[in-house]
Amino acid sequence: MSQNLCIGIAGLGTVGGGLVEMLQKNHDEILRRTGREITIKAVAVHNIAKKRDLPEGVVLTDNAMSLADDPDIQVVVELMGGTTVARELILRSIENGKSVVTANKALLAEYGREIFALAAKKNVALGYEASSAGAIPVIQTLRDSLAGNHITSVMGILNGTSNYILSEMNSHGFDFPTALKEAQDLGLAEADPSLDIDGQDAAHKLVLLIRLAWGVHYDFSKLSVEGIRGLNPLDIQFAREFGYRIKLIGQARDENGKIEAGVFPALVHHSMLLARVNGAYNAVRIEGNAVGSLFLHGLGAGSRPTASAVLGDLLALARRDAVNSAEANTGFVQALPDAEILPSDEAESPWYVRATVRDTPGVLRDIATVFAKEGISFAQLIQKAATRDDCVSLVLMTHETTGRAIKKATRILHENGTLLVPATCFRILASSGNEAEGA
Repeated sequence: MSQNLCIGIAGLGTVGGGLVEMLQKNHDEILRRTGREITIKAVAVHNIAKKRDLPEGVVLTDNAMSLADDPDIQVVVELMGGTTVARELILRSIENGKSVVTANKALLAEYGREIFALAAKKNVALGYEASSAGAIPVIQTLRDSLAGNHITSVMGILNGTSNYILSEMNSHGFDFPTALKEAQDLGLAEADPSLDIDGQDAAHKLVLLIRLAWGVHYDFSKLSVEGIRGLNPLDIQFAREFGYRIKLIGQARDENGKIEAGVFPALVHHSMLLARVNGAYNAVRIEGNAVGSLFLHGLGAGSRPTASAVLGDLLALARRDAVNSAEANTGFVQALPDAEILPSDEAESPWYVRATVRDTPGVLRDIATVFAKEGISFAQLIQKAATRDDCVSLVLMTHETTGRAIKKATRILHENGTLLVPATCFRILASSGNEAEGA
């Protein structure tokens, strides 16, 4: 096992550049931990004319497929992103018997069944720790450390950009456009932030975590996804009055053998650690029947945190006698069946509802009547002072009910004119019942 581990890197952006830097900076530590050198033979980039800071002797190419075909390269590190060329590169690398390390959450979420099946057939390793929650070792935790547990729930803050925006709205009272602009100015949000603020990035990560937690394939197209675009500062303010913070949550739960999962803005009680995760950080909370509750927290993006996760996968491969072994790709030895899905609207939880109504007698009675017909009961209610146009905001906190019931009741109230505008409705994240996180 003393020979070098020869790798090829596709993509030299933020993460690729960070990986090259860490391989050089931590060279001695890597050698001490693995007993072998990790050497870069070639790097594939889109523009080879651009000046690059690479170790001496590294081949620069604009042909990514050459990495998959090079007989000297044992591991292809895919850091290009996207689901077209990256998919072709990964499949071709695996077909050629090479192991793959990737940070491509979208690709694994949407085409994971095909890729994992081919890796198992060819008996090659697929490392993807960097694909979910950046530097947080959640993949290894679910796949290896908690392998003896039955996982009951996985929930977390899986997108640093959205979390930064919500933190700024909460801390400084910014409206959504202002907080988004600040995130863009700091380089935390893209010019087109849709993947982050509309929940798709978090959804890709959640699908990967479901695969690891329960050994099932959850069709990405069936996942319920809602983002934070245009979130009203009023709801941030009202949530605080009840003792909650609004966070973009990715959650999956085992409900009697069915998986209920989704990405959505939710009210999180201030006593829960998730409520205190601020800035561009990620966190994952895992419940297992043996370990109880585990909480993992750290930077969710950036060159060094993500490169650290990629490098961790490379070190794991470097320690093996046989690099090309698929034994730990998913943590399950059999092909993964389709998940039995409980639709998100059928799951029960408490809800927050903000309704805008005329300040006239009987309005609360009318709302209570419609809610009661749908089996919804109130836990708390506050009424804000009327504005100059005699409109008031009613903020309702319900006992456990389904999303379907909430949506039906609020739709009826809007259609019959009781609500002046459609209601704003958020789930309230339930604690496990054994939380002592505020202590």
